[in-house]
Formats: sequence, structure tokens, C-alpha cells
Amino acid sequence: MLTCLLLLAVAAAPDESTYYPIVVMEPPEGVVLEGGAVCLLEDGRLAVGTRRGEIWIVDQPEQGQPGPEAFHLFASGLHEPLGLAQRDGWLYVTQRPDITRIRDTDGDGLADDFEVFAEGWGVSGDYHEYAFGSPFDRDGNLWVALCLTGSFSSEVPFRGWAVRVTPDGNVVPTTSGLRSPGGIGMNQAGDVFYTDNQGPWNGTCSLKHLVPGKFVGHPDGNVWYAQAGPQMGQRPANPTSDSRIMAEAARIPELEPPAVMFPYVKMGQSASGIACDSSDGKFGPFHGQLFVGDQMQSIVMRVFLEQVQGHYQGACFPFRSGLSSGAVGMAFDPRGVLYVGTTARGWGSRGNREFSLERIDWSGKVPFEILEMRARPDGFQLVFTQPVDRDSATRLESYQLSTYTYIYRAEYGSPEVDQTEPRITAANVSDDGRQVDLQVEGLQRGHIHELHAAGVRNSDGLPLLHDTAYYTLNYLPTE
Repeated sequence: MLTCLLLLAVAAAPDESTYYPIVVMEPPEGVVLEGGAVCLLEDGRLAVGTRRGEIWIVDQPEQGQPGPEAFHLFASGLHEPLGLAQRDGWLYVTQRPDITRIRDTDGDGLADDFEVFAEGWGVSGDYHEYAFGSPFDRDGNLWVALCLTGSFSSEVPFRGWAVRVTPDGNVVPTTSGLRSPGGIGMNQAGDVFYTDNQGPWNGTCSLKHLVPGKFVGHPDGNVWYAQAGPQMGQRPANPTSDSRIMAEAARIPELEPPAVMFPYVKMGQSASGIACDSSDGKFGPFHGQLFVGDQMQSIVMRVFLEQVQGHYQGACFPFRSGLSSGAVGMAFDPRGVLYVGTTARGWGSRGNREFSLERIDWSGKVPFEILEMRARPDGFQLVFTQPVDRDSATRLESYQLSTYTYIYRAEYGSPEVDQTEPRITAANVSDDGRQVDLQVEGLQRGHIHELHAAGVRNSDGLPLLHDTAYYTLNYLPTE
């Protein structure tokens, strides 16, 4: 009888679509809308940059299911735009060789004024020399994340770097060590992050903080330090292959470790676009958190960040699967929706389409989730979106915790290594039921801490929508 009741409860449990339905926005027939970049315009319309070099504008993108009549071609002939930002009537387009700004001066809906705004990096013609552009930062700069040549080496200037483009169009080399970016964006505080993908010197995909003057892991682009300017200082020492990232960070002062590592396959295989929920609750309980796409698995992940000892680190969580193709370009609408441009060309992805433009809405129902996972000197603090059932949340058997890391090496990728099993010794629930403090023996610096909370229930007896979290513990809090 108990087994039947449990099966009925599982069958009745809501799924992702209950909370965050996906709307596919259909372009005109024959249009190959491989959405490499999306940008909400000041008038509420949506701009979409395609990998085929076009810019499309979508009317009323947040309402209903926009069809072909909502799409209008704005520009064409660009070189794989992977960044869009609007300011003062101009649309700034980051493409492979430069940032070009475009506008419509005669009001006919087509761009007629094209102006190269900034250039200063090399293009050899290699397929992988992508250039991902950010929104404007708090100082009016645009940031560009430049993929290595072939995603392995730096054959032309500043491939494998992030550069800043100042409001007057000057290009400033800013951070070295990038490998194969998939997206770039800012958190709520305005700090800049990009996603890098598994490969040499990247054991798995990750989210990295772009700090001026720092080095984020792949040494081949460091050949351009002499041309970078005095703001970068001296070239950092080369990392030692087959080491571990935190051992090398202790040896190389310029090395900034990944803020969040995405366990390979478990949390995607090709990390991509970044968008920050700044909707102030219109998208649900996740205001201020980052959402990160994955191209290979056609999913969107969620990221909670905190600063420990002056460095960003945090946890990633599953959020929404089932996109029609591989997520690349992403942008939030402050009205409470997330736009995702997708494509499968050249990379392959899950889903039943080669490309799509999709919108993730919030239904108004709050899912039972781990909202935050914070590091403590003796464990982790979990914050939930709803009050927990105190009995289930205090039982130690409701949780499982394991750790591992990746080899920091010149070879492609890495298996999970150095596995440990820390011991959870206590689970204390706050008076309001929204917080659980896990006391843990055996925390591992430099490891992903993989937490499963399958036994935790909310006050209505429902399980977590996603019961797994992955915390990258680079630094331990001191208090």
C-alpha cells in the first residue's frame, strides 16, 4: 500500500514545465534563425543576431506566441554576430573581426548606417575564432571574449583574451587565459563573467570571473603580453601540467580559478550564454542569480554566486531542459521572461530542431528548490524557496555529499579525480523552515561538492524539483 502511495505522489509531482513553460517563436518560412545573440531593445522589442550574419527584430516578444508576422529583417551581411547591445539609437554588434554599430536613420525599419566602432584583435579565418560581446558595463564599456585559433592556440593578436572596448572605441586587453568561450555577461553587481569549455587546461566547462590583469587558465594566449600594455603587468608563469587548479593558483598570483565548475555531462557539455535575472521577482524567486545555457544538452542552468576571501565561487543547479536546440544567445526581459537563441550547426545538440528562438516564461507558481548553497567554515548553508518539512530536513539520510576535482593539464579535458566522501554530522533547520545548516567533516578545498537532497520535502510533502547542487569550493570562509 505504501509503495502505491509513493508512486502516486511521484506521478503527481509537478515537472519543470509546470513552473517555466517554453514558448517557441516561429520566424518566417525559410529564415535560418540561428540565434547567436539576443538583446532587449529600449522600446521593448527583441533584437536577434544570427550566425548567418543577419539581425532580426521581433515585435511584442513577451506576449503570446509571436509568429512570422512579428519578425522584421533589420540588417544582413555581418560576420557571425555573437553580441548585441543598444545605446543612444545605435545597435552595437560584436562580430568576428570587430564591433560595428548600426542604426536606421530614415525610419524604414532597415539599418542604413554601418560604422566600425572598435577593432584591435586578429582574425585568421579559422572556424573557431568566435568573438562574444557583452552588454554595456557600469562604466560604459563593452567586453569581448575571444576564442583561441582552433580553440587550441593563439595565432593572431589577442586570441585567448578578453578585451574591453571603452566608450570612445579604444580596445584595452584586459584578461588572458581564455580558451573557447561560449558566452559573456554580468552579474547583478556588474562584475563580468564568461563561460569556457572543456579542453586543454580546462578539465570541464566552467564559469569564470574576468578580472582586469588576471589570467584564467590557458597559457597559449600569453604570447601577446608584450603588446597588451602596462595595465597587464608582467606575463604570468606557465602553469604545470597534471597539477590541480588551486595548487597552481597558490603558485601563480595572476591565476583566477573558475568561480563555478559545471560537472561534465551531469551539468552540460558546452557552456554558453549568460543572463542575470534582474526582474525583481517577475521571473520567480531567483532575482540576482545567473542563468547559463548549454549548447550540447539544450538546457539552461542556474548559478548562485558568493564572494569568499575576495573571490567569486558558488553552486550550479539544473533549471530547465527540453529546449528545441542548443542554447547560445540569452537575455532577460525585466518584464519577467528569458529569451534563448539556439543552434545546432557545427556543434550538434539535443532537441528536434536545427535552430530556434524560444522564450521561457514563469507560470507564477514557485517551485520547491534549493535557492542558495553557501559555504561555511564547517559545512554549507542551504536556503530553500519554500519552508521545508522539519522531520525530513533534519534526517541525515536525506542528504548525500561527495567531492571530486579535475586535473589541470595541457591534455584535452579530464576525468573526475581525487574523490572523497565528507561526513554530514548535523542538519539544523531555522525557525522559519527556509534554511538548513549542514555541518560537514572533510570539506575539500578546490573540489566540487556534489550534494543530493533527495529525502527533503516541503511542508506539503513534495520533493525538490531538482534535488542536486554542485558547489565549487575554492576558498574556505574564515568565519
